Amino acid sequence: MQYGHVHGIDKPISRLVQGCVRARLTTEDSDFALFDAVWDLGCNTFDTAASYGAGESEHVLGRWVAKRGVREKAVIVTKGAHPSAERHRVTPADITADVHDSLARLETDAIDLYLLHRDDPGVPVGPIVEVLTEHARAGRIRAFGGSNWTHERLREANEYARAHGLVPFAVGSSNFCLAERVNEPWAGCVSISGPKGGDAVEWYTKEHMPLFAWSSLAAGLFSGRFTRDNLDSFDEYLDQVCVQAYCYEDNFRRLDRAQTLAREKGLTAAQIALAYVFHQPMDVYALLGCRTGEEFRENLKAFEINLTPEEIAWLELRSDTP
Repeated sequence: MQYGHVHGIDKPISRLVQGCVRARLTTEDSDFALFDAVWDLGCNTFDTAASYGAGESEHVLGRWVAKRGVREKAVIVTKGAHPSAERHRVTPADITADVHDSLARLETDAIDLYLLHRDDPGVPVGPIVEVLTEHARAGRIRAFGGSNWTHERLREANEYARAHGLVPFAVGSSNFCLAERVNEPWAGCVSISGPKGGDAVEWYTKEHMPLFAWSSLAAGLFSGRFTRDNLDSFDEYLDQVCVQAYCYEDNFRRLDRAQTLAREKGLTAAQIALAYVFHQPMDVYALLGCRTGEEFRENLKAFEINLTPEEIAWLELRSDTP
């Protein structure tokens, strides 16, 4: 495992982050077993959200952390201010309510990294930065950031923080992977993958802003389960997200090339795709929804893979020869 650091958090943060989107009270035993397995492999960072299972994911993660007695070492990432069916919720009142609710469900007095799950560009950044600073200075959150915030809005928020003596956003969390997202999997999602994400990647690199990259394996595209001919056979919701967002010809060409390179190196396409993410100039943490400890173990091999600039250009479809 490799580790990094985020300003405000006094613990190392594993660069592979286990996502808890599937965790539910009805599957607590198997969720605990999965968390145990990835913990033993060096993962100390877990990503959840108030909206996952209407709070059940936070409940399960909080119970696991408490029962295993690992709060001092575990890094908890959670998210709030997700829109409801009726309205946007990126307001000081909603943020405050969600922070307190998450603290209760997670059975902790402080959240290591608190992310706003969405942005509302119609809301000025000032009140948002002010309320997050209030919670940070009160010790309820140790660091905060924006999930699905554009780099322009992150820059604006941090300029406001610097001008007013407030706490800046410590991280951004957008989709980033080898595949280029074609359609939004959910409303309000931000991706910085592909050629259109070049300005954002340059900004993250220049600012040394850590990126918590969600769907870093394109929602399962690089597992090899998805082919050009079987897309109408997937019924599970998260599989359908992959079909909608990533299953298009250019991405299948990227998958083909990842599989070719994997065969040459004795690896898997998923390992190649994850290695691609870690070969970027940004300070990247990859959010993964591993279903088994063995799957997580296989992903660890990405840290050992060397990709040449020529191979990266070939995977990106910028070149015809690796």
